[in-house]
Amino acid sequence: MSIWTSGSPYEAYVGRWSRLVAPELLAWLAVPSGGRWLDVGCGTGVLSGAIARHSDPSMLVGIDASDGFLEYAREHVGDGRATFRVADAEALPFEDACFDAVVSGLVLNFIPSPERALAEMVRVARPGGTVAAYVWDYAEGMQLMRHFWDAAAALDPDARELDEGRRFPICRPGPLEQLFEHAGLEAVAVRSIDVPTVFRDFDDYWSPFLGAQGPAPSYAASLDERRRDALRERIRAGLPAMADGSIHLIARAWASRGTVTSR
Repeated sequence: MSIWTSGSPYEAYVGRWSRLVAPELLAWLAVPSGGRWLDVGCGTGVLSGAIARHSDPSMLVGIDASDGFLEYAREHVGDGRATFRVADAEALPFEDACFDAVVSGLVLNFIPSPERALAEMVRVARPGGTVAAYVWDYAEGMQLMRHFWDAAAALDPDARELDEGRRFPICRPGPLEQLFEHAGLEAVAVRSIDVPTVFRDFDDYWSPFLGAQGPAPSYAASLDERRRDALRERIRAGLPAMADGSIHLIARAWASRGTVTSR
């Protein structure tokens, strides 16, 4: 079964926090109004919706491999300039140089060959156009996941092999920058984007991990009740709860951008 299949559990898990990152990315890119945009791995439409609201595109295409995510995006973006379709990020079904901006939010880590996907993003962007992406800082700054995996590894050493911080090298600024430079982009830049992740209480933090989508929720779903309860209580003990029970963490994304060279 695909890790990512349904929009609502994803939104509760990380979509709500990605929604805070997207406008910061777009302000940093500063693409002029009227541009033609492609959102690669658009998922539930978080970045596409932000493009429609903040960047005044003339047209916007979102592609993803998940029908469930695309259905959610169509229902929630609600902008006539936007269309969504199933497509492979490593073989984009578009002609060369047909978009002014090609972007990707939180997906490069999950593509079998991020190098190939980025090469395709560069191919379909016009000379002088912008190519950009952002990924969670799983190694350090995505605190809600760090608390989960650190507790999981303390109870089960085998869980270390599932930790995104270990599995995804481009969640760090150096490798992400190198990926963009090796794709032949000019003026490559990388920056962090930090957003607050405030949970009402521990249940607000924990319940999205029960959605069985994504590496951490899938791991939680694989545990029997006793082991899952032990993981839950170890995480609870390590979280910095306020007097009112709320939990204030930070989610950090690393964003990279580059300009397509003349061909």
